[in-house]
Amino acid sequence: MSRARTLLANLLRLPLRLMRPESVVRIRSGELRGWRWIAGSSTNGCWLGTYERPMQQLFCERIRPGATVFDVGANVGFFTLLASKLAGHSGRVYAFEPLPRNLEYLERHVRLNDRANVHVVALAIAAASGEAHFRIAQHASMGGLAEGGDLRVVTASLDDLIASGRAARPDFLKMDIEGAESDALRGAAQLLAGGPLTIALSTHGWQQHETCSTILADAGFKIELLKDGAEDGDYLVLATK
Repeated sequence: MSRARTLLANLLRLPLRLMRPESVVRIRSGELRGWRWIAGSSTNGCWLGTYERPMQQLFCERIRPGATVFDVGANVGFFTLLASKLAGHSGRVYAFEPLPRNLEYLERHVRLNDRANVHVVALAIAAASGEAHFRIAQHASMGGLAEGGDLRVVTASLDDLIASGRAARPDFLKMDIEGAESDALRGAAQLLAGGPLTIALSTHGWQQHETCSTILADAGFKIELLKDGAEDGDYLVLATK
């Protein structure tokens, strides 16, 4: 029976393997159904519409027309596009991504779907503005800031970006930056101390999760654990104020 299931699974995946990476396809399901996507830019779940369903649901529940959204760790832009649709023409989306390979696909996805309300920002969000090393992982979505990394990238803190006028204060902040979450939150002290804000935070590893939860709780946020990372180390937190 196991062999039969394996054979069936391989047969079902065969059309996906035959698809050219640069093919532009229509997203098959979900809120972005019908939107254009480059097949080989990321996991097949993106153009199938099944990618990170809990985060998709959170976006749909929390982002309203006219909202300003920060997508910190935008990767190739799936959630940037979703935020763009939900915020609408009167909203604004700032997509932060430092990796050149991801930036290219991110910008192409924005152009393919004619998203005038998206601002792509080529930098890494960190505790302070300046420069840092970025370690490139085997999978493009897994890289992050690290000492001795392969790539030198520009960094900025969220507080500096807002204070300088380079970005407007967000209503909704999504952050998924592979272990650098606590540093990014430390660079957002003024933002966290301010008015209403909703944060969808992916934390990687128990120590990061505990540190980030403490920072947010100390800033007055109500924290709800949407995904327990006890099994794989990846947590999803909803923080509201």
